[in-house]
Amino acid sequence: MHILNIIQIIVAVLLVVAILLQQRGGGLSSTFGGSGAFYGTRRGMERSILWATVVLTALFFATAVLNTLLRR
Repeated sequence: MHILNIIQIIVAVLLVVAILLQQRGGGLSSTFGGSGAFYGTRRGMERSILWATVVLTALFFATAVLNTLLRR
């Protein structure tokens, strides 16, 4: 197995964890506007998780592109 594949799998797992940690609101009702809560700016740990998600997304995209280019 290529080292780039292993890196991509690790980044993918970390990305899933980071996305799941960003839970806001209570379940499916908030998806359809059932929650009347107002969310302001992100602070503290919430901001750190957001930036970690952004960085992991960029890393995942970069490894996917590199993996595609190197297989040619």
